[in-house]
Order: sequence, then C-alpha cells, then structure tokens
Amino acid sequence: MSSSSTSKEGPSTKRYRREEDDNSSDSDDNYVPYVPVKERKKQQLLKLGRLGQLKDEGKAKSSSENENENDEEDGQVWGRKSNISLLDQHTELKKLAEAKKESAMERQLKEEERILESVAESKALMGVAELAKGIQYEDPIKTSWRPPRPFLRMSERRHERVRKKLHILVEGDGVPPPLKHFEEMKLHRGIFQGLSGKGITRPTPIQVQGIPTVLSGRDMIGIAFTGSGKTLVFVLPLLMFTIEQETKMPFIRLEGPYGLIICPSRELAKQTHDIIMYYAKHMQQCGAPEIRCCLAIGGVPVSESLDVINRGVHIMVATPGRLMDMLDKKMVRLDVCRYLCMDEADRMIDMGFEEDVRTIFSFFKGQRQTLLFSATMPKKIQNFARSALVKPVTINVGRAGAASLNVVQEVEYVKQEAKVVYLLECLQKTPPPVLVFAEKKQDVDAIHEYLLLKGVEAVAIHGGKDQEERSRSVEAFRKGEKDVLVATDVASKGLDFNEIQHVINYDMPDDVENYVHRIGRTGRSGKTGIATTFINKANDESVLLDLKHLLLEAKQKVPPFLAALQSDNEKYLDLGDERGCSYCGGLGHRITDCPKLEAIQSKQASNIGRRDYLASNAADW
Repeated sequence: MSSSSTSKEGPSTKRYRREEDDNSSDSDDNYVPYVPVKERKKQQLLKLGRLGQLKDEGKAKSSSENENENDEEDGQVWGRKSNISLLDQHTELKKLAEAKKESAMERQLKEEERILESVAESKALMGVAELAKGIQYEDPIKTSWRPPRPFLRMSERRHERVRKKLHILVEGDGVPPPLKHFEEMKLHRGIFQGLSGKGITRPTPIQVQGIPTVLSGRDMIGIAFTGSGKTLVFVLPLLMFTIEQETKMPFIRLEGPYGLIICPSRELAKQTHDIIMYYAKHMQQCGAPEIRCCLAIGGVPVSESLDVINRGVHIMVATPGRLMDMLDKKMVRLDVCRYLCMDEADRMIDMGFEEDVRTIFSFFKGQRQTLLFSATMPKKIQNFARSALVKPVTINVGRAGAASLNVVQEVEYVKQEAKVVYLLECLQKTPPPVLVFAEKKQDVDAIHEYLLLKGVEAVAIHGGKDQEERSRSVEAFRKGEKDVLVATDVASKGLDFNEIQHVINYDMPDDVENYVHRIGRTGRSGKTGIATTFINKANDESVLLDLKHLLLEAKQKVPPFLAALQSDNEKYLDLGDERGCSYCGGLGHRITDCPKLEAIQSKQASNIGRRDYLASNAADW
C-alpha cells in the first residue's frame, strides 16, 4: 500500500513542479534562458554572415556525415579562436570573407559564360556553298607588298615598344611591323599628294599598324575611337591593289568589282565613295590608270551604278539592301571580288542586316581578304566575325566602345518640356557648325521648325526624307551654308564633318553605343570638341548607369544626379579582363542584366508564334 502511494505521489509532485516553473516563467518577463559563450559567439558571427564559407563546404556531403563533420569543424574553429588574439581572429575572418567573395565572383563569371554561349551565333558568317562543301581557307591571301627591309630585320621587342607608346593592342600570329611614316608604307605618289592636300602628314595609331596589316593581305578586325582615321586604313591599300590589278590586266566591260565596301547608312557610303574618288583622281594626275568606283545606295537611280559597272568597275561602295537587290537581279557579280570591307560592322549586324551579310558572302567565288571596322565592337561580335576571317589580326586602339578623349562631355538634367527652349541656350556655347541629335523623326522635324522660326540657319535629315533632300542638306551643312544640322542616328555612324565643335544630344539614346558614335562627330583628327547631353527621369536607368561609367572612364565630370545612381551588382562591374557587359559593351551592367539582350530575346520569343502562324498560312496557300 505504501509502495503504491509513493508511486502516485511521484508523478503528481513532478507535475506540480513543472506547472510552478511555467507560472514563474510567465510572471517574469525578463527571464532569458542560459546560452553557452561558444554558442553565443557562433550566433553573433552567423548574423554577420561569416560562416557562409563553412556552410558551403558541407553541402556536397551526406546529411549524417555533414552533421558530424560540421560539429568537429566547429569545435576546431571556435576552440582555436578562443586561444588566439582578436587581431588574428579578424585576419582569419577577413580571409574567409575574401574566399567567399571570390567564390561568388567565380559563380558570376561561370553564369556569364553560360549566357554568352547560349546567345552565341550558331551559324558562321560564311557563304552557304562554302559551308555545304566544307571549304575552309587556311592561309591569308598573298600580296606583292613587303615592309621595308630594315623593319623586317628589327626585333619584335622594338615593334612592341612602338605599339605600347601609341597604345595599340594587337592579337594574332605574325603581325606585320608598325610603320610610323606614310613614306615607309610604299604608297603611290598620287596618294601622298592627296594626303598633303588634306593636311595629313603623319599616320594615326590605327593607321600605323592597320595599313601595313591590310597591305600584307591579312584579314583584320580594326577597333578605334571615332575620328581616328579608320577609313584610310581600308581605302589606301584597296587603291594600291586595284592599281596593281589594272596595270597587270585592264578590267574589261562588265568585269568587277575587285573590292567591295559595305556601309550601314547611305550617308556613310556616299562619304566613303567621295574619299575614294578624291585619292583616285590624285593618282590619275600622277600617271596611274583610271580607277572606276561605283556607288550603290537606296534613293539613287540604279542606272547611275550600271553606267560604271558596264565599263568595268574596280571598287563598289554599297548599302546592304541595294547590294542584295543588284546581286539577286544579276546586275553585278562578285566572281573576281577579292577584297571585302564592312565599315561599322557591329552596327550593321545590330540593325538586322546580319542575314543579308551572310547571303552576300555566298555570292563570292573564291577566297577574299575580309576587314571589319568599328568604334564599338563587343566581344560577341568579334567572336562571331572571326568565323569568316582567316588567321585574323585584331588591332585595338583604346577600349572597344570607349568615348574619344578629345571630347569634353557635359551631361545636364533638363525637363522634357524645357528641352527646346534650353537648346537655344546651348547653341551659344560654341560658334557654328553644330550637330543636334534626336531619337524620333517627329522630334527632328519639330526642332528644325523651331530653329527656323528663331532665325537659325538649320537643315534636318532622317530616314523619312527622300535621298535627294538628305544629300542636299548634308552637302549644304558640309559646305558651311547652314549652321545647324538636326538628325536622327543616320548621321551618327562614321560621318566626318569639318570643324564641328559642338554636338548636342537632345535625347539620350537607348543604347550607349549610339551615344559614343554621336559624340564622335566632334573632336576628330586630334581636335577638341564639346558634347552636351540632355537627360531626365524619362531615360532608362540602365543606360544612365552605362553613361555614368563611360564618363568616369574618360575622366569627365559626373553630375551629382548621375553619381547618385547605383546598380544592384556594382561589385561585379569589373571582373578579370572583361569590364562591364560582354554582350553589348556597356560599362554600367553585366551580361546577367543586359537590357539589350533582354529586348532581343523578348523580340525573338514574340516572333516565334508569329513565324509559325505565317508559315502555316503560307502552307495553306
């Protein structure tokens, strides 16, 4: 009996004590359960995020092993830390943080590499017939030109010294030596007369390395800031090659062209044609045979091009659309064409001419020397372009997509409704001529009309105007008859206007590459210029971030409202050799959040269903 009573009392007593404990805890609000020192340190450091590295290490192991090992590891780490100084603990924690940061950077780079591979072009920039037959050219085209013997005997170290001094970066095997004077390039004496007529005495850095490379017959990717003289790099060697061909065996009726130059805009094509004719005329005056150059652009009658082609054409300068039309109708053939240059190559591919360019490649009947030139050429275009080139030499003067250091960039916050009025103030900064850029055609027309009403001698060009009016406006502005040219981006690619001291961006373009091309219309040939850009809240933040980092790179003044902008992953903007975005070249973001790539992918996704729908309808018909 007594034993049973004791057994009953036992549990009742325990129950009573537990209830008493519970009541006491409820009544005492300040009660804090005891946590060992080791555990408290651990929790504190966990809050600071210092144990992430330890956590990552255990993820690959099984859960049971993981728990045991973590216990051991924790015991080692925390036991050891209690015996060492705070300074040593700080150093160790710093190392852990750096290791964690490095692993995050590695993850970011791997992710970027994966994205770049996924958007890489699966189709090479080659002709259909060459791809079908598996034709691959192993060696560059051979030419009769050789560098002067003294330069061939000089060491590679000397050449590297010259390149370093002029900030020329080269990639490729067997790069020809840089030549610092036109006389060393063995050019025709007519070309020297033409150069002196333009006041050109010494070659620019891109010409120092580029002209010998092209004369050697090498395929080339040329990247240099706007106004650096890229046009002469492909024009002068082509003139030398055509003179040689015409002298050996004159071109007969309907033969040619030997050289083809493709430009993204009509204005740039016309400017290139005029430069070729200028030097060809000087060469003819010095006893060289006549060089016939044909201009094939939209808005100009085809009959003008056919007149030259019928007599046998040496050089053809064309825009992709008109050239495709003429090739399809067999008005011109590329059977003897051995020289192809794509000026502003990346803009052509961005503008949607990529398929046209690939189709044009299929009209060639043999190996050709291929040259690609631009001021802004991201890695994705360079890698894509290499598929069409044979052992190419990449010549880079400055970073691809960098703004010219000869341009003072001023960025001002101007409300949308105040832009037109403020434009008049900005025109007072420098004497004419002045270039004004706007995004939309209707804005160009509105600005043009406003300036005329205010008594400003202005002309305007955009894609909606006919070619005759566009040519007339450009010519009047070039001759100094008009003070202001208002234009869309048709005037931003490669056009060269004399004495332009000021460029005004009425709108900040959606693409920072267009901004670089626009401001490159001033500060050319070593002269300085000013670029004023209006921005406000209507502009996309990603473009403004790219602009901010472009200004920082060029050591320009960054206004406070732009400096205040911060990107989410600012820490990843400079990883390894690649700065900024490897897709579009913007400095304010990485490829993981590239707005241009996102827009292209969205467009492709929206076209998938539409293409299928159109295809099914075509099948029904």
